Amino acid sequence: MRIVKYLPILAVCLMANGCEGKKGSTPISGIDLANLDTTTLPGMSFYQYACGGWIKSHPLTDEYSSFGSFNVLHENSQEQLKGLIAELAAKEDNAPGSIAQKVGDLYNIAMDSVKLNAEGFTPIKEELAAIEALKDKKEVYAFLAEIQKKGVRPYFTLYVGADDMNSSMNIVQTYQGGLGMGQRDYYLENDEQTKNIRDKYQEHVAKMFRLVGFDEAAAQKAVKAVMNIETRLAKSSRSQVELRDPQANYNKKEVEALKKEIPSFDWDTYFTLSGLQGLKEVNVGQPDAMKEVAELIDTVPLEEQKLYFQWNLINNAASFLSDEFVEQDFDFYSRTMSGKKEMRPRWKRAVSTIDGTLGEAVGQMYVEKYFSAAAKERMVTLVKNLQASLGERIKGLEWMSDQTKEKALEKLAAFRVKIGYPDKWKDYSALEIKNDSYWANIERANQWGYDEMIAKAGKPVDRDEWLMTPQTVNAYYNPTTNEICFPAAILQPPFFNMEADDAANYGAIGVVIGHEMTHGFDDQGRQYDKDGNLKDWWTEEDAKKFEERAQVMVNFFDSIEVAPGVHANGRLTLGENIADHGGLQVAFQAFKKAMETNPLGEVDGFTPEQRFFLAYANVWAGNIRPEEIQRLTKIDPHSLGKWRVDGALPHIDSWYAAFNITEKDSLFVPRNERVVIW
Repeated sequence: MRIVKYLPILAVCLMANGCEGKKGSTPISGIDLANLDTTTLPGMSFYQYACGGWIKSHPLTDEYSSFGSFNVLHENSQEQLKGLIAELAAKEDNAPGSIAQKVGDLYNIAMDSVKLNAEGFTPIKEELAAIEALKDKKEVYAFLAEIQKKGVRPYFTLYVGADDMNSSMNIVQTYQGGLGMGQRDYYLENDEQTKNIRDKYQEHVAKMFRLVGFDEAAAQKAVKAVMNIETRLAKSSRSQVELRDPQANYNKKEVEALKKEIPSFDWDTYFTLSGLQGLKEVNVGQPDAMKEVAELIDTVPLEEQKLYFQWNLINNAASFLSDEFVEQDFDFYSRTMSGKKEMRPRWKRAVSTIDGTLGEAVGQMYVEKYFSAAAKERMVTLVKNLQASLGERIKGLEWMSDQTKEKALEKLAAFRVKIGYPDKWKDYSALEIKNDSYWANIERANQWGYDEMIAKAGKPVDRDEWLMTPQTVNAYYNPTTNEICFPAAILQPPFFNMEADDAANYGAIGVVIGHEMTHGFDDQGRQYDKDGNLKDWWTEEDAKKFEERAQVMVNFFDSIEVAPGVHANGRLTLGENIADHGGLQVAFQAFKKAMETNPLGEVDGFTPEQRFFLAYANVWAGNIRPEEIQRLTKIDPHSLGKWRVDGALPHIDSWYAAFNITEKDSLFVPRNERVVIW
């Protein structure tokens, strides 16, 4: 993953010569034979062959639109966090202002269904009235600044992040947004499924307005206003593919120049009330979208804009109000859009809220109980092995010049590696949790996060900050800091198994590490230099060769039919597909090198090489609903789990050799048509 996702780990053996499991014990294979479906040939669908047993034994429950290996670990994590949180919530003597008080009280508020249902929409009543009281368009700018602080973001998003051209410094930035359905295609495309979702969305908006007291006629008027504004925003927004171009998203301007370019927008009022008085420069991520915002504010009647603002408030608050709001919110965003049939239990929703608002506070408790410091240190060794392997592959590239190779190796050597948990934890002392309403606490938490973010404007980037919590089952690469991060929660089976031999561990966590490293050299990451600056370090000829090779991958994934009449988006998923490809190549090479000093034999009828690829496939085992396939294909830069196996492996020569795949197999891709990049 790029930014741009629980069981106890006692010790991890990841020495330079491989992993031998526990002292005095014989390493296991790390492959659960029950996961396999041996009625399927590896060359017909390796995904089904490697994961068919798992898929059959893990049918989707009503709570999920998709469920895979990541979800298994997330479920474990939720149970562990629940234990930590509930213990604090049960105490009556937590010191006021302490982490224990904040975590415990917020959990109790989230769990108090009687109080929530008695309140109805009372927690947002005053805010709805304040929106209704807006008298003229001049007041809109002050309103936008104030409501964005609380986490409600009509029209667009304001944030502070690294300046892509000067990555050591933070800069204020704007980003397109304001869409209730999240993605522009839902407003613009006219296939039957999209039209159905659009119709259901309008029904959903009307129902929500009725829940806050609007009659039917007023609710329909609100729907019309919302759809008019959001459709105009969608038309001015860039597509998911267009947003992958970092050069196009870099439009740094002096604020004085911005005022001249978009003169109708009251930038002085907006920035001043946003806490950015005296701001000198800003990066306008998508200028056309920002110009349309100014045009909307200037031309759309205030009464219609107020309805749109009220919708943004209702939509953001719905999950934190009474059950009728929560259920209606679920009905559209989960049941209609992704096919879920049943809401998560209240305790899971409460744990997720605390994880999102007090993430590192909970994370500190998590790692103290469930993560070994030794695991963090020893993981470093495996990362170094993969780093060396990627370096060897770069040196051996036939298509790249020595000049570009030198820069690539410099970037690789400059990688920052974060493993397990941060060395310095966030300070939540300024965040106040009170016994008023769930939504009021969420707004205070959002305000706290906003204040923390705004304080970074114009200041050096904190390269020690983490963008994921330790309890997150995921990993990431951040191009502006040139860092790879592996939170504690991912360092367990099926990603890493301390009792398994190298075949399983290199095939799973090894590929994950290689994947994140390769993000530094995918179609986006390659545009950033070793210091994280958006700077072209490629020769013109090498850049052209890269793009030609990447296009082979785009074409291949474009040809995949993920559902009847629905094709994968090879351009949208290009970065993740390149990372999967590079991760497999790098990890397999490191694995073969490890076997030079720690040779492995056949286990359970599988060679070490076969077990490497089986372990990789098992990471992506999962079930998914048809609605979720459609939704993810529109919005997700990752390929679907099945195609991270059946789409990735046919471009890996060593997989063909391991399983004797020939032109008779349906997954076979002729050698001259395979992707060859890293």
